[in-house]
Amino acid sequence: MAERPHIMIVEARFYEDIADELVRGAIAELEKAGATYERFSVPGAYEIPAAIQFAVKSMDFYSGRRRFDGYVALGCVIRGETTHYDYVCGESARGLQDLALRHTLAIGNGILTVENGEQAWARASVDKKNKGGGAARACLDMIELKRQFRLHDR
Repeated sequence: MAERPHIMIVEARFYEDIADELVRGAIAELEKAGATYERFSVPGAYEIPAAIQFAVKSMDFYSGRRRFDGYVALGCVIRGETTHYDYVCGESARGLQDLALRHTLAIGNGILTVENGEQAWARASVDKKNKGGGAARACLDMIELKRQFRLHDR
């Protein structure tokens, strides 16, 4: 990459131990790539798209902050006994995709949607599937693709 990308990591803290592991994987990948980052916490996965929208819209009003080149969304949704799981999974994914398309954002989606804690740990663990690292890598790859097209955030 031409210059060091600056990344916003948004972590849902509902399952704090899983979030910590996802963040650990993401930060390792970003540091390996030489990227800079800022971390922001939200209560749950449902709030992640709004946090990214806040950052994007803040650029319309305040130029004192460095613009983010990409965004890494990290969290976990574990199926429960109600339909709440379906809403949170669908709406958080739809919100991220809408943001990516509307604002040409490079977003790495690392929101786990699983049946139980065992599945969550298998995906979050940096020694196993390392989905936090994967989301960071996806973000970095999309930043590079944007640069090839010479796109800038709108």
